[in-house]
Amino acid sequence: MNELRKGQERGHAQHGWLDSFHSFSFADYYDPEHMGFGPLRVINEDRVQAGKGFGTHGHRDMEIISYVLDGELAHKDSMGNGSVIRPGDVQRMSAGTGVHHSEFNGSSDKPVHFLQIWIEPSSRGDKPSYEEKRFDEAAKRGTLRLIASPDGREGSVTVHQDANLYAALVDGAESVEFTQKPGRLTYVHVIRGAVEVNGQALVGGDAMKLTGEAAVRISKGRDAEVLLFDLNK
Repeated sequence: MNELRKGQERGHAQHGWLDSFHSFSFADYYDPEHMGFGPLRVINEDRVQAGKGFGTHGHRDMEIISYVLDGELAHKDSMGNGSVIRPGDVQRMSAGTGVHHSEFNGSSDKPVHFLQIWIEPSSRGDKPSYEEKRFDEAAKRGTLRLIASPDGREGSVTVHQDANLYAALVDGAESVEFTQKPGRLTYVHVIRGAVEVNGQALVGGDAMKLTGEAAVRISKGRDAEVLLFDLNK
């Protein structure tokens, strides 16, 4: 079964300093038909104006992944971590028993554009932890590059859930294919550009839920950047 979700159907919040699109119910956006997909709970596409950001706030029992598209995102947390991540960087914070952090645009004159992804952990009450890795364009060009996994294999960041996250850049004759194992869920999110997913056209902001598919094929890309989530039920 395949279910297409168009990008313009997402929730939208405009706060002046923050322009945000919500793939699933979040904050003031509530849609009982889109509460998550398996353990995938949040995909927010955020644009934050220069010098602005999210002040210190708390999380617990959530795997939080930040994926920067343009600009700089400055992070500080109660574990003592502080860094600025840029396009190609993937940041993972496991909130566990509780952590406080802030996220600000690291530039004084340019906006930052990034995705924030929340995945529910397989267990609660874990010790909070933090990690970041870099995956340059060459690593994602015409291939599904593993960027997050439960065991940190292939240099990916480690999430506390039976979930694998891949990133790909697809353009022209390039194509990638993912074999879906029985009983698994696949979620494809098009970050930007345009592709076909199993023959169906998607553009930036669109997503597709796939279940019971032998293979997921992403092809006919036009400057496309894509995330593929391999999830348990």
